[in-house]
Amino acid sequence: MLNYKHLYYFREVATVGSIARASESLHLMPQTISGQLTMLEESLETKLFQRNGRHLELTEAGQVALKYADEIFQIGELLEEAIKHYPKDGAQVFRVGVSDVVPKSIAYRLLEPAMNLSKPIHIVCTEGKLPDLLAELAVHRMELVIADSPMPPTMNVRGFNHELGSSSISFFAGKAVREQLQGDFPYCLDGAPLLIPSEGTAVRSKLREWFHQQQVHPRIVGEFDDSALMKAFGQAGTGVFVAPTALEATMMQEAPVELLGRAEDINEQFFAISVERRITHPAVMAITKHAQDWLRKGRVRKANSN
Repeated sequence: MLNYKHLYYFREVATVGSIARASESLHLMPQTISGQLTMLEESLETKLFQRNGRHLELTEAGQVALKYADEIFQIGELLEEAIKHYPKDGAQVFRVGVSDVVPKSIAYRLLEPAMNLSKPIHIVCTEGKLPDLLAELAVHRMELVIADSPMPPTMNVRGFNHELGSSSISFFAGKAVREQLQGDFPYCLDGAPLLIPSEGTAVRSKLREWFHQQQVHPRIVGEFDDSALMKAFGQAGTGVFVAPTALEATMMQEAPVELLGRAEDINEQFFAISVERRITHPAVMAITKHAQDWLRKGRVRKANSN
């Protein structure tokens, strides 16, 4: 059976390039490390190092062994981090990042199941730009990131996308704005004052393309990073505003606004991004299962109402 202490010493020597340097970093005698390496090579029945002057170089087998050693100890770090989710006493800390372009009401509905677990949860929620949140995720300062797009392939971090579901887009307006609009939806949007998500959001470009396809040209009077602020302006009568169809019922209950119609061809997607390929964190499991059920049922209800 592989001795992981031997493997740890081997990885350190391979990283620093000599037994002498490894002995300094590990605070061990060089003879001790040399003996451990010999035992590892004997157990594997192959040479892992070859001497080049005063330095040690990896053999071809050593390069393969180092690759696996790195993966083994990275997994060990993930294990230590995962076990922290299960403290002996007190509430379980759950650190989650929410991309600033995800509507606040959506974020709350997605995260709510984590607060209803049988074991108490202490949630630490941070809003920010997706690249910043993913950087925090990569160093295990977060367990989950909620976003409206998958992790960009250009991001050089370890993470896995878990699709939560999608929602079409609905258009709303206060009574005063609705009375000014001409014709049926979507043609009533032509020339209408419009509040829209700012550049950089996944739904922004989809909306612009949809307007082109429908041959309508709304008049943009406001752009917003914050969906809650956009909704507040819309409810105050500044212009037509958009929100995920999954929030239709909530939107109609919160303020006297009218539903103008839906852009069925636009799907605003939501993702949970975690360091786990196979989800084991209880809070993340609760969030993903609830989200997939909630968004799927919302699409079914919407289809049945048409």
